[in-house]
Amino acid sequence: MDQKELYDVTLDHMMNPRNYGKLEGPDAAGIGKNPENGEMVIVYLAIDGDRITDIRFQAKACMTTVIAGSVFSETVKGVTIDEAKELTKIMMDKLDGLPPEEAACSEMVAEAFLAALDQFEAKKNDPDAIVPTHIISRACAVPEETTTKE
Repeated sequence: MDQKELYDVTLDHMMNPRNYGKLEGPDAAGIGKNPENGEMVIVYLAIDGDRITDIRFQAKACMTTVIAGSVFSETVKGVTIDEAKELTKIMMDKLDGLPPEEAACSEMVAEAFLAALDQFEAKKNDPDAIVPTHIISRACAVPEETTTKE
């Protein structure tokens, strides 16, 4: 994908986020949270057998997080849980090459998704399992530059 195509896709997801909102009666939900600034994402899943039949997300976060949630949800919708876990791993590996402040938003979406999968598993033994929260490992804020007087 060239720069123009990437720009067009990003702009489209920004202006028309896919799968944004609450899913009524989800099979699972999970939260990804940034404790530094209070931003968070909640992911809701509908699962049939081992396939993710629907996914929705809500974010109290920046537009970059909404774009990441839109792209991510489109990627995992309709695939099996194992395929979605593999896609999440690939995405997280790619984030390792970015500055933390650029990776934090996407990590928050991925962690919310993984938390939802944790709840899905927990609900097999406890139908009232709580909605888990995963905390991101990357810092969202750009460190302030320090200057010295000469």
